[in-house]
Amino acid sequence: MEFVIVSLLNGVSYGLLLFMLSSGLTLIFSMMGVLNFAHASFYMLGAYFAYALSGIVGFWVALLVAPVLVGAAGALFEKTCLRKVHKFGHVPELLITFGLSYVVLELVQLVWGRSAVSFPPPEVLRGPAFTLIHTAEDTMVFAWGRAPAELCAQAACTPFPATRAFMMVVAVAMLVALWLLITRTRIGLVIQAALTHPQMAEALGHNVPRVFMLVFGIGTGLAGLAGVIGGSTFVTEPAMAAALGAIVFAVVVIGGLGSLPGAFLASLLIGIVQTFAVSMDHSVGSLLASVGVPIGEGWARRDFMRLTLSQVAPVLPYLFLVLILIFRPKGLLGTRDH
Repeated sequence: MEFVIVSLLNGVSYGLLLFMLSSGLTLIFSMMGVLNFAHASFYMLGAYFAYALSGIVGFWVALLVAPVLVGAAGALFEKTCLRKVHKFGHVPELLITFGLSYVVLELVQLVWGRSAVSFPPPEVLRGPAFTLIHTAEDTMVFAWGRAPAELCAQAACTPFPATRAFMMVVAVAMLVALWLLITRTRIGLVIQAALTHPQMAEALGHNVPRVFMLVFGIGTGLAGLAGVIGGSTFVTEPAMAAALGAIVFAVVVIGGLGSLPGAFLASLLIGIVQTFAVSMDHSVGSLLASVGVPIGEGWARRDFMRLTLSQVAPVLPYLFLVLILIFRPKGLLGTRDH
């Protein structure tokens, strides 16, 4: 039972990290129609900015300042570069953001090197948030923080890292804040009006290009926030953008382009499925046989039937992507065709 609970929590925390990253991309696309290929690069910038700032002002100040700096960089890019090519259509937008991703990668490697940097979480987040205790009587006990050593000597203790719990809290708070911003504030109403009726918004005195710059800055700032959390929880290195960039685009397409609830659902789905798949050693053939799929003797001897689920796990998001594009091109909760 503790395996299921811990795997589910790990999957949800990883899924919420994906949502933190994909929410900014979804916001930018839903409001501006721009598919930002450099979005994962802003995620990486958030981690490196926080790493540089944490040595000067501490982690908690860096957690607040780094996303602001990343958002400002994103807004500056939108104003000076992306706005110039926006009128030419989607292909120039894709190309300029694709080029930006390589520029950011090279700059990061020039400044901080090609190896991973040490960006540990603060002391308060280095221990477990809680511990699941499987007692000798086959019962599950929940304890905050680290369980006593004498208790763990007589039972199986499974700690859940405080960094992952913090990641989950920040992601949920960000989801609520985004929803309130878009649906319950004047800024959100102006943003939606600028998207659907830009000429009317301009006639009412609103600066539509400035609104779009604000949206792009908020979206990239959210990616920077995800970078601070993800970089301190996992690893901060130049390859971190490439590691999550493709998965984030799969999340956005699976959830439905421009759908924030869809991105949330797809992020949780991919996070949970991948986490459970990584932790299982069952082969593909044995899994198909367990669910009643008939497998002939010739098929059972094929190499791909001997692959374990942990080996197949990295492919699962893209398999979901292909299936979604075939059977539901609008995505899980999307309203427009891709």
